[in-house]
Amino acid sequence: MKIHFIGIGGIGISALAKYYLEKGNEISGSDLASSEITKALEKKGAKIFIGKHQAKNLPKDVDLVVYSRAIPKDNPELLAARSYKLEVKSYPQALGKLTKKYFTIAVSGSHGKGTTTAMISFILIKAGLDPTVILGTKLREFGDSNCRIGESNYLVIEADEYRASFFNYWPRIIVLTNIEKEHMDYFKNLNHILETYKEYISHLPEEGLLVANKDDENIRHVTRDMKYVTFYSLEQKEAEKLRNVLKIPGDHNIYDALAALTAARFLKIPDRTSFEALAEYQGAWRRFEIHRVICNTKPITVVSDYAHHPTEIDVTLKAVREKFPKKKIWVVFQPHQYQRTYYLFNEFVEVLKRASLDRLIVTDIYDVAGREEKKIKKQVSSEKLVQSINKKNAIYVPSIEETTNYLKKSLQGEEVVVIMGAGTIYRAVERLIDKKQK
Repeated sequence: MKIHFIGIGGIGISALAKYYLEKGNEISGSDLASSEITKALEKKGAKIFIGKHQAKNLPKDVDLVVYSRAIPKDNPELLAARSYKLEVKSYPQALGKLTKKYFTIAVSGSHGKGTTTAMISFILIKAGLDPTVILGTKLREFGDSNCRIGESNYLVIEADEYRASFFNYWPRIIVLTNIEKEHMDYFKNLNHILETYKEYISHLPEEGLLVANKDDENIRHVTRDMKYVTFYSLEQKEAEKLRNVLKIPGDHNIYDALAALTAARFLKIPDRTSFEALAEYQGAWRRFEIHRVICNTKPITVVSDYAHHPTEIDVTLKAVREKFPKKKIWVVFQPHQYQRTYYLFNEFVEVLKRASLDRLIVTDIYDVAGREEKKIKKQVSSEKLVQSINKKNAIYVPSIEETTNYLKKSLQGEEVVVIMGAGTIYRAVERLIDKKQK
């Protein structure tokens, strides 16, 4: 089968492209910019078009066209696919088709989806269940990939709530980590979010299972009166044991591990196997990823993290302080999406103002193609964010290049530098490392 992916460089859709590539299909795709993800797909045999999307990129004999939800309706390749009367599916629709084929475990929630999905996958692999995994981050254990092809009937996925994408999925197990105000460019209010989750949970069959965080007030609301729910909580005795065995710090990771443990018990996996897998878990790409590097001849510790929501920033910075209690903490934060920054502006200000930091650097907002409104872009900026934080140690530095130059000149050595955000800020990690060290 020939499949063309529009926006193939996205962290979710690229995993699906890898799945079909590994299954022997002929894959092509397009993206605005080259990246580690598109290069990895090319190495595996995919034909990738980089740059402006054009109708000529789309072969007329393809069997299926899959597009990222970030692609606008007037995208030339999407319009061409429809004019050729080709089968066209969004990424969630295409993934949804797979969820009906497999025994699917879907991890949902505002935060922690990637880590929880990875932990469940590790446990299933340790137990010999050989799952297929499609997730929104890369794992070293998967060969720095966001996709793993297994031979069993188990499929583990991240199920995103944005634009109610998870309505396309039909899992046998749903793991619900937490629910917060997020993606307010789509959702009208918190009640709209809660009602959306309720409808999604109704996709579970009678013999299915909902694994839910009892400590989350919004989850307690949506699971009220449900019979097929099993809760987990930080008050469980297992929490302290997990705190002692996990290599990654923070209560948020304890919650994710408890969710994975609960799902594993439903599958009759012994706790011993689960704890062994969780003890070996090293963490995912851009999820509290620690690098010990030399920057301008000075040794520093860099923590690369995907946190881009106020709650994620809060728990990550607490974990940093827990891990490095006596170190000076510098944070570089790249806000992700003008919409998110606008709707959660006060929350960002509050969490960054109260954080115990030695220096905070805020770069320009990462512009998410296809998901921004011009009127909102005019109303919010990183400069305004820093002004509202109003602390002497908080500064605005526009670009990644300027930020890394500033760090190289200012760092004294032995600081912990947290590189934080869901956009391109992770590239600052490489720029900080002395060339002779690479």
